[in-house]
Amino acid sequence: MRGRRDQARRGVAVELRRAPGRFARVGHRGASALAPENTLEALQLAVDLGCDMLEFDVLPLRDGTLVLANSDDLHEVAHGTAHGSLRRRSLEELRRVAPQLPTLDEALAFCADRLPAVGLQLDLKRRGVEEAVARSVRRHAVAERSWVSGFDASSLRRMAEVAPDIPRSYTLSRDRFGVAKRRAVAPVVRAAVAATGTSLPRRLPQLLANAKATAATLHYSVASADTIRVAHEAGAAVYVWTVDDAALAQELVAAGADGIITNDPRIFGSLKT
Repeated sequence: MRGRRDQARRGVAVELRRAPGRFARVGHRGASALAPENTLEALQLAVDLGCDMLEFDVLPLRDGTLVLANSDDLHEVAHGTAHGSLRRRSLEELRRVAPQLPTLDEALAFCADRLPAVGLQLDLKRRGVEEAVARSVRRHAVAERSWVSGFDASSLRRMAEVAPDIPRSYTLSRDRFGVAKRRAVAPVVRAAVAATGTSLPRRLPQLLANAKATAATLHYSVASADTIRVAHEAGAAVYVWTVDDAALAQELVAAGADGIITNDPRIFGSLKT
């Protein structure tokens, strides 16, 4: 009986690679288009709307406490009621202006108890948290359904050392400022930025190997069919962020994306597999 209870608490094992048409539905910071991001409310709502995975951000405070927050901007977690640095404050101070801000332990306890059949993507926002993250997912018995992602290859390599059983995904961003499409920018600069996207399929296997990553989390602007194909040939899963348009999501699923990460899980209702 004890083994059965433990298995129920752990929930499903994470499955990053999906068969064609069987894509993961991932709530970005929960259902962040519909509820305050990175809150328990947003996580629950995403699952209620059909997500089988949840993505949330992990950031350390000055005392080492891990919380669900995307950046050091207090304005984000306080939803406009306070300003300044989040990381310079204690959890007690933050709770005065952001009472919904959960710690990582609180979020994982919630997922272990209330959401046992959902995969968990922990997006690491600072290096140096790897050991604490590994301890936390094991403490709450959710390691088997958890994976980590991030932009920092050294952080992912460290995660591979401390928790080799937890899958790792290397995140590749977009052309944040639309440089490749700006006519006012020198042609040589625009060409160089555009070439970054076109050369990605060739560079991706080495980028993944360097980060010891078994998956790629790609911004939709660089998630071409060729890039997805090359990642699969290298044995890596591909998750695409942040996709809030149903038509684009459908194109990415058709191109072979293993998972779609969205702020608005309602888009999944119209997708065909």
